Amino acid sequence: MPKRTLSLLGIYLPLLCCLTTKSFSQVFRDTIPPSANKGIMLANLPEADTALRIRNMNPYFTIHVDSTLSYKFTINKDSSRYYWFLKNSPVGLRINKDNGLLSFRAEKSYFLSGRLKYDYPYKVSMGVQNLDNPDDHVDTVFTVLFYNTEIIPSHVKPSVSGGNMLVQEGDTVSFSVQCDDGSFPIENITFFTNVPIKNYTVVKQCGDNFVWGIPYDFVRADDLNKQKTLDLSFVGTDKFYNKDTAVVHITVKDATNYPEQLGEYNTLRHDIHFYTLQLKYTFMVLDRQIKSNKSTRTTFDLTSATTALGGTVAGTLANGNASTTGTILPSVGVALVPVKEAVAPTKSYEQNAATAIRSNIKRLDYSLSENQPIGEKDPDIVSKIKKIREDLKQVQLQLIDVPLEIAENMNEEQLNAYFNNPKVNKKYRTSRH
Repeated sequence: MPKRTLSLLGIYLPLLCCLTTKSFSQVFRDTIPPSANKGIMLANLPEADTALRIRNMNPYFTIHVDSTLSYKFTINKDSSRYYWFLKNSPVGLRINKDNGLLSFRAEKSYFLSGRLKYDYPYKVSMGVQNLDNPDDHVDTVFTVLFYNTEIIPSHVKPSVSGGNMLVQEGDTVSFSVQCDDGSFPIENITFFTNVPIKNYTVVKQCGDNFVWGIPYDFVRADDLNKQKTLDLSFVGTDKFYNKDTAVVHITVKDATNYPEQLGEYNTLRHDIHFYTLQLKYTFMVLDRQIKSNKSTRTTFDLTSATTALGGTVAGTLANGNASTTGTILPSVGVALVPVKEAVAPTKSYEQNAATAIRSNIKRLDYSLSENQPIGEKDPDIVSKIKKIREDLKQVQLQLIDVPLEIAENMNEEQLNAYFNNPKVNKKYRTSRH
């Protein structure tokens, strides 16, 4: 290239660059004023963080047994001016009041002693407070749950030694259904029986009492050895439907129904009392018939004896033989007997019936007095009732032909007064020969 051309380029190139630079600088200064640039820069700056908050809040902690928890909460301000605290915290859970460090060691002794529970959500209230400004604070809640990979089963334990009971009919069975809690406590209890029962209390949870009044008809007559065994199965279930069963064997022996037997005795005593009143009135009627017959026979005997004796003597004297008077005197009794029996015969049936009625009344009274129950629970009440029934049946069979009279115009006191009259007793007293 010629030297002249190079010299011209050296002159015009710097000039062109100066013109171009000046033109662009003028464009930028004219389109964006300095005040607008300052507003754009302020708009892009972040706002000041003035509200107190916890930056790393964790609402749920799950801790394994025999492990250690260490978690530090942080806030968006200077922690040296704030105070940390806990409310309703479980045993062993702590927080550093100065820096918010949450710590806990889940020792197994806490759970074995019952101070802590497995799988139970503990709600813990936590707060951070400004020491200078009471209004500057944050209150929140988090949950702590403890778990264990070693499962300890829970058991149902009724308060019955050995699980066996021996009772009698009429007794009341009562015992408590307790539980030995493991990792997961028993929440629900149901029970089953091998024999349907009634009138019992339902056991639903640990600590409930089972009460059952045994009826007197529980043991049947055809049961072996007059006893029956009732099996109670208590089934406990936890929240994971793990089951544990405890069985109680109740052997019920046949027993006497004392209230029923005592009522039966009173009914039998009342029936015998009414029956003896009928017998006493019948005895009175028969005894009065015997008395009227006796007076009639005595009056007739005197009159007939005088007449018969006079006629016999007169007939003998008419023949003029006085020596025969003594020989005919023995014939007076022979002559009177047929006449007396024809006019007023002896009432032997009434006499025998009255004697039998009186002796049987005495027998029933003796049977009642000898077989009277002793107290409300006489162990021999069944045999005593049986003996009284046998005596009553024998009396009724012996007097089956005697028509019973019903006293319509006499009360019990009047009948007893007549029956126990000394004259009547003397009349029917057994004489010694």
